Amino acid sequence: MSLVFIISAPSGSGKSTLVNEIRNSVDRLDFSVSYTTRKPRGSETNGREYYYIDRDEFERMIEQGAFLEYADVFGNYYGTARHFLREAELRGYDLLLDIDVQGASQLQRSLPQAISIFILPPSKQELEKRLRNRSAAENVPNEIIQRRLRTASHEIEKYEKYDYILVNANLEDSARQLRAIIVSERLRASGERTYTPEEQQVFHLADQCRLAAMRDSIQSIIATFTPESSSVAQ
Repeated sequence: MSLVFIISAPSGSGKSTLVNEIRNSVDRLDFSVSYTTRKPRGSETNGREYYYIDRDEFERMIEQGAFLEYADVFGNYYGTARHFLREAELRGYDLLLDIDVQGASQLQRSLPQAISIFILPPSKQELEKRLRNRSAAENVPNEIIQRRLRTASHEIEKYEKYDYILVNANLEDSARQLRAIIVSERLRASGERTYTPEEQQVFHLADQCRLAAMRDSIQSIIATFTPESSSVAQ
């Protein structure tokens, strides 16, 4: 049976870049390209970042039960089609899902065995910087950026619902940690009980990212998203 990896993060956390790194470096891993009703941005193309469809078509797919999960985010639908999981299982591959917090909550109920990973930015200030840099080329107004920051604050409150936490301060380090999580979960699922020194190192790196291990160290990051810290910063 295929392993399912759920990755969630606030908009601007660098999740898409990290996912692309993993897709290029981990074998036997399928990626579910979500469906959305939003318009493509910049150089995005249909079938690569998303499948871009209109609202009527998306709602028809909902009625047909075509989605493992779906959510309305910033006025646009996003959803994960069921056929991706069936196809991964037929190929003997694992499945990586890039899903927002709303969708992840749905999927965790329907697929409780899924491994969930939450990507945190180093701070609210760094997240705002990344959002503004990304939005400059797209001419996104300030009120949209502020709305995304408010949404990020609410999403980050859900971090305890995830199995692993990654702080994406450095892409290379985060990619190494994410690879370790995937490989260690595969090793665990294989039923092997004797591990090489290299495999033991992989387990060690992955275990450092488990929620229980990260809970204390990320409190300073969580604090930057609280209203009190925002008012002090202003």
